Amino acid sequence: MSSEQPIQSPGNQFTPNNPLPQEAKVPDEIAKFSPQVIAEMDAHLAKYPVQRSAILPLMFIVQRERGGYLDPPGVAFLADKLGVRITDIWEVATFYSMINTEPVGKYHLQICRTLSCKILGADKITEHCTQRLGIKPGETTEDSMFSLSEVECLGSCGTAPMMQIGFDYHENLTTEKIDEIIENCRGGRMSNGVR
Repeated sequence: MSSEQPIQSPGNQFTPNNPLPQEAKVPDEIAKFSPQVIAEMDAHLAKYPVQRSAILPLMFIVQRERGGYLDPPGVAFLADKLGVRITDIWEVATFYSMINTEPVGKYHLQICRTLSCKILGADKITEHCTQRLGIKPGETTEDSMFSLSEVECLGSCGTAPMMQIGFDYHENLTTEKIDEIIENCRGGRMSNGVR
């Protein structure tokens, strides 16, 4: 039997407000929201015993309210609201493909590129969107109507190939379905899927 005592180091315990080893760029501006939006955020916060756990629902609200992406003032607001570091917010934001950290078009076409979709024609769907919209994945049309992205699995493998616009799924895609979706978007007959 060893007589060694376990090492206890209370100074190394994680707390969200520990200083970073390097400076983090803090935006000069912190986003402001209407009382209704704050109430919506507070309703989400009430669901979680640890405020930090509400980071994703609050990110979606900030993204919706800030023009479709999470900008530095929105990140600063979230960090302040949740009592975490700005880098904590960016770590989560850059992990998930449904959080946009750059401006996107009104209709953000996110095409699944993983196994089931790839086998069943995702490359053909992406190429068709590229030709129809005149942009490549990662780009936005000049009129800011469409953005095109390739994303990891969206969990709809049984209906491949598929894509997501906002939170809405479009499944069993064909080039004809893509044409119809694009025309419906252009004509304002389709939701951009943002809630």
